[in-house]
Amino acid sequence: MTLPRVIEALLFSAQKPLSTKEIAEVIKRAEETDDFSPNEFAKVKEAEIAAALEQLKAEYIAHEHAFQLVEKAQGWQLASDPACVRWVRGLFPGPKPARLTGPALETLAIIAYRQPIIRADVEAVRGVNIDTVLQTLLERGLVRIAGRAEIPGRPLLYETTQFFLDHFGLRTLDELPNVEELRTRHLPVAPRGPVAGVADAGPGSPTPATPGAGSATPATATGD
Repeated sequence: MTLPRVIEALLFSAQKPLSTKEIAEVIKRAEETDDFSPNEFAKVKEAEIAAALEQLKAEYIAHEHAFQLVEKAQGWQLASDPACVRWVRGLFPGPKPARLTGPALETLAIIAYRQPIIRADVEAVRGVNIDTVLQTLLERGLVRIAGRAEIPGRPLLYETTQFFLDHFGLRTLDELPNVEELRTRHLPVAPRGPVAGVADAGPGSPTPATPGAGSATPATATGD
């Protein structure tokens, strides 16, 4: 048995993407059947796993398999070749989610590049109310609430999700096109009014900070 074949079996059986670390841990935990059949990969290293994954990926491409090995944000996973999508789709006859509208994509792009960001700053860029669009993105699992900004009123902060990365085939946000340029480009922001509610916050409450241009200053993000 070779290391690539063992990894192939794990990826085929897994219900989710597997990272090189997870693959190595599973292989090292494999039981030894007897003294004459030791676990020959008990000391496998992550670098060896990574090399075997690349070997499998190249092998599938060279032999024109109907599936491919793709690297996602959470790890590696076997997936059908996109060229076979019209036939594979027949296995899933249920209604497909509606495509995102232009306004939804625009809103999602602003959040993706400037996250974490408050709703008012997104509206300042787009020039329209985004309540309905933002709700759609939340329901689709592409955006989530990341905490509250330390500015007057402590509005909610929004950021993209793990599903956003998977949906658009990204491993990290750094793979967004021209990410550094667009993250630093000056964009309109909502006006910051006087600090509201400080008197009700009780003695000793901190004074909210003023965020920088283009994005709200994030509070410590709270998990889902």
